[in-house]
Amino acid sequence: MTHSDYIKHSLENGVATLTLNRPNVFNSFNREMALALQEHLRQCAQDPAVRAVLLTGEGKAFCAGQDLAEATGPDSMEISEIVVQHYNPIILLLRELEKPVIAAVNGVAAGAGANLALACDLVVAKESASFIQAFSKIGLIPDSAGTYFLPRLIGLQRASALMMTGDKVPAIEAMQMGMVYKTFPDDSFAAEALALAQKLAYMPTKGLAYTKQLLNGTFQNSLSEQLQQEAVYQQKAGQTADFREGVEAFIQKRQPNFTGQ
Repeated sequence: MTHSDYIKHSLENGVATLTLNRPNVFNSFNREMALALQEHLRQCAQDPAVRAVLLTGEGKAFCAGQDLAEATGPDSMEISEIVVQHYNPIILLLRELEKPVIAAVNGVAAGAGANLALACDLVVAKESASFIQAFSKIGLIPDSAGTYFLPRLIGLQRASALMMTGDKVPAIEAMQMGMVYKTFPDDSFAAEALALAQKLAYMPTKGLAYTKQLLNGTFQNSLSEQLQQEAVYQQKAGQTADFREGVEAFIQKRQPNFTGQ
């Protein structure tokens, strides 16, 4: 397998599907796959044909996190360097990408694989999927922004428990606690996840990008600061072609044709 094969890429109806593709090791990350995902995310950010991104895994797993064989060999990088060079850039690219990103968790999501999903805008999962903060079992701390996103999604108490115990969370339970947006039956999962991504791709994606940027700052800002930011971004949104199209379509009682401009 060449390095470029570690991420499968397709583009259809505005949706770029990025598939983690090391199924023989449950799509665990080696250096090549991490750098390839970074490059694909940069390309998605720059390509106007990409209106939404769907991130999923090949085979039975979504992602088992770091390939420990690569991290523990005699010539391997320090764990901290792997975090800085591989995972931190991926998380920042996901949050800075001015397009909606859906994690389609098709199987187990463990360690950095779980936190990769949680950094996306929406997480959907197969009913048979599961999430594991596996770090504590080998004496590590949750990286890939796990300590940032998980407490914000499910609260400090539950996040502490899951990170310290390393307990497996079935997808339906993850949805009930707010870690996941929706679960779908296994047999219809791929179609449902793609339909959700295409729904977002057809929407006013410039407005969705502004919404994402506001959400990125919401936990740092005071109420008054957030209100000021809403006014700034609402002015930007009000100047888009999609806003004009949305209003005209509403008045004319027709379906809008949004272009992301």
